[in-house]
Amino acid sequence: MSVELSAIVSAVPESIATASLMVATSGAGFTEITREVAGFLAAAKATQGILFIFMRHTSASLVIQENADPDVRTDLVAALARLAPEDGDWVHDVGGPDDMPAHVKTMLTGVSLHVPVRDGTLALGTWQGIYVAEHRARPHRREVVLQFIGSKS
Repeated sequence: MSVELSAIVSAVPESIATASLMVATSGAGFTEITREVAGFLAAAKATQGILFIFMRHTSASLVIQENADPDVRTDLVAALARLAPEDGDWVHDVGGPDDMPAHVKTMLTGVSLHVPVRDGTLALGTWQGIYVAEHRARPHRREVVLQFIGSKS
């Protein structure tokens, strides 16, 4: 087995930049926000540090997923539907048949991410993108909080 450590880059945190991103979803599925997140980093003049991303809802989540083949996202929606079906024996049904399954899907996928920022760029892999995962059937407006902590140019 071969393991290699890259050069270590050090930076003194000098900036905390925060903004909210409003995302209009079109119902159950994934909405990519990578470009908008990168725009936030550019506007914050971020260079080295960490980006925290937080979803302010309990029936939608944040994920890093493949952004090359849309079939991956289609299959992920189907997989989550199998894990938390609408016709499950849910006690909580005040918000409709898709509400409790949406809460379960959010619990499974999570409401926060952290992504390293190197030289002002998200340190994502080649095929990775940042997505809002909408777990409700109808469209919603979702608020995502972005916070960069690190050095700036």
